[in-house]
Amino acid sequence: MEVIVPFSTDRPKSRLADVLSPDERRAFARAMLTDVLESIVAAGGEPRVLATDAVDVDRTVTVDDRPLTDAVNAALDEHFETAAAGDAETDRSHDPVAVVMADLALATPAAIDRLFAAGCDADVAVAPGRGGGTNAFVASHPAFRVDYHGASYLDHREIAAEVGAAFVAVDSRRLGTDVDEADDLAEVLIHGEGRAARWLREAGFVLDASGGRVGAVRE
Repeated sequence: MEVIVPFSTDRPKSRLADVLSPDERRAFARAMLTDVLESIVAAGGEPRVLATDAVDVDRTVTVDDRPLTDAVNAALDEHFETAAAGDAETDRSHDPVAVVMADLALATPAAIDRLFAAGCDADVAVAPGRGGGTNAFVASHPAFRVDYHGASYLDHREIAAEVGAAFVAVDSRRLGTDVDEADDLAEVLIHGEGRAARWLREAGFVLDASGGRVGAVRE
């Protein structure tokens, strides 16, 4: 299955500016990207990075500096048009495609595989984020397109209904945890299993439960 992984090279993870320098944010974002790509490959997916600028990774990279919604919809257009034209005797226009965000530092091959399986049982399978966003999805309905503004999970459920696509939600803590805020770093330290968690520890981050609040702070 083709898996599109959007990745911003322009001021990555800007909401972590209070705890990470620009260089650190770039390094941490790359560590999360690598974790996500490795989980996708281990689950049998074929990742393609959709980046806002050139990025040095050992995977196919497509550069598109348009806003996320426009860039992902262009990638979906390309996928379904190519699939439909790929074999004159076999209709492949419904071949599934996945989109998985690059900041899912808790993603594992098992979690990705579960998303893939859900996408085989429905036209659109979405793993929502904790705040109502869309962290990952699989779509096989050629008319489905995205709108990442606001609580996009609800928007995508409505879009699926409008085009007549069977929809299913994938309830996954690992896919539902995207790392945007400083508080999210605690989740990576506690539950992370890959490069992103190691990067935080090597950078001197530890858990702090003072004041009854768990967070990630420098030693």
